[in-house]
Amino acid sequence: MKAIKVMATIDEHGQLTLDHPLITDKNSRVEVIVLIPEEAGIDENDKSKKGIIEDFRQAWHEAMTGKTIPVAQLWEGLEDV
Repeated sequence: MKAIKVMATIDEHGQLTLDHPLITDKNSRVEVIVLIPEEAGIDENDKSKKGIIEDFRQAWHEAMTGKTIPVAQLWEGLEDV
């Protein structure tokens, strides 16, 4: 038996749609093993792409308008941490 690894999507009816057609003998039976990734735990600290972009835009705006804090000031009070 020959193994071919392909990616696919399961639609709302439970049907598989392959990302690319298989290059193999047509009209032959195949055995299918479906590996479904486990859902990763939701990390409250993870930000969405939209949130990261918004944070960057705000930081860029603050930098361009002179609303910055000197690096030395950022370290104040952290010596004992």
